[in-house]
Amino acid sequence: MVDRSYLHQLDPFAIQISESFGLRWYGLAYIAGFFIAWAIIKWMGTKKISSIPPNRVGDLMFAGIIGVLIGGRLGYCLFYAPSMIYTFTNDFPWWKLLAIQDGGMASHGGIIGVLVAFIIWGKKNNVSQLHLIDVAALCAAPGLFFGRIANFINGELWGKSLPKEFQSNTPPWSVKYPTEITEVWLQDPTRHGDKLAQLDLLQATVPGESSFHQTIVSEMYAGNELVIETIKPLLTAWYPSQLLQAIAEGPLLFFVLVWVWWKPKSAGVIASTFLLLYGVTRVATEVFRQPDDGVVLFVGLSRGQVLSVTMIVSGIILLVYTSRRKSNQSGGFKQCLFPTSKTAT
Repeated sequence: MVDRSYLHQLDPFAIQISESFGLRWYGLAYIAGFFIAWAIIKWMGTKKISSIPPNRVGDLMFAGIIGVLIGGRLGYCLFYAPSMIYTFTNDFPWWKLLAIQDGGMASHGGIIGVLVAFIIWGKKNNVSQLHLIDVAALCAAPGLFFGRIANFINGELWGKSLPKEFQSNTPPWSVKYPTEITEVWLQDPTRHGDKLAQLDLLQATVPGESSFHQTIVSEMYAGNELVIETIKPLLTAWYPSQLLQAIAEGPLLFFVLVWVWWKPKSAGVIASTFLLLYGVTRVATEVFRQPDDGVVLFVGLSRGQVLSVTMIVSGIILLVYTSRRKSNQSGGFKQCLFPTSKTAT
């Protein structure tokens, strides 16, 4: 048996102040995404690729941040856990909808939130709303990329397990999670009884009684070589779906949109391209990702795939609409990046 898989030992905290408080990589991902979006929009305005005044980009980004936060959280609750909307508890923040540590955010909801925020901002500031969502579509890609990287660092949204023939000879691009012990084995002890029994070999070296299994997980993250050597061969190798989606939703999506916008385009073309490409890549990459717990498949598709199919349909409708609508063309990265030199006559 050859085990070349990557063992997940990443700390979700970039800076940890206490056991449950600190600056998480997920928060930094949001900050990085917003900062890059701000820089791109400001640069586009300065170079006249966009009609958004550079001095108003800060206001626009504030609206976008509100849209992402509200849309992302509402999207998660509506699409994946509707009961959170009407569930209240005795613990802070008392309303499940506001407990972002429980379930987190939904990318589809965040995208909808940004679009709504930009449309409202455009109406109030007399800026083409279709042009604004074109800009939003282009600038969403870096944020989506960083978000998926944060998912991987957090050890969440696992991919599907590799086929059995790969479990005995794991490829280096596969990943194993120590938390499989507590999140999978202990949840189904009948099925994983043999693996749990082998953990008893560590009883003499790993302290803890009721917290024994969690201590093993902690020791693996801490780099305890004896524990890793004993447990890692027992763990399942999974597809790194978060990284696959990071590449597809980030650099791939961004460069395709830049390529489409290489020459000036009618307002709405970039947004429709985004909807089409994001939807297609999301449907494809979700093949390697586990469906969300408690969410029933629809005709064999996960909830994320179903939502992505609606994005594809929306993209087609928007593309048909923009192709029939006469509007001024904007953009043109080619002329900006490679301006035609003028020779004296």
